[in-house]
Amino acid sequence: MKSPCSANEERGPMKNAKTCGAAVLALAVLLVGSVVPVFAEHEHHEHFLKCAKVCADCQRECDSCFSHCADLVAKGEKRHARSMKLCVDCGEVCSTAAKLSARGSELAVPTCDACAKACDVCAEECEKFKDDKHMAACAKSCRDCAKECREMAKHAGHDKK
Repeated sequence: MKSPCSANEERGPMKNAKTCGAAVLALAVLLVGSVVPVFAEHEHHEHFLKCAKVCADCQRECDSCFSHCADLVAKGEKRHARSMKLCVDCGEVCSTAAKLSARGSELAVPTCDACAKACDVCAEECEKFKDDKHMAACAKSCRDCAKECREMAKHAGHDKK
């Protein structure tokens, strides 16, 4: 028996491509529908989505603070080198936590645990610059993110017990 995607000179190349494309699409829909749970029905849906939003906000704040620190380092203020590095790294962790939380991944909880820790370290460093409003905003965003990550992990972690 020939596959609907195998070459068939009787039908011509265009008709064969349409048949093959339709078969692949139908298979993909069938597989995705049977594997991916309906996230909106998950009991911790609200916690995951709130966490995703706070993490995404923190990622943007960290990226902005990274740019601010990079400018200061370029002007010779080397004491901002550590905060610059921490902000860019923290932003990456927050970005990953936001994505995994938004889609309800089973890896969201351990990633959010790491995110909370990264945010603690970043906030602590940014708080050293008390007169810098940009750094204060980053520190606040990191504190909020760490709190929300821990809250989500606490609620979602009950599923594992």
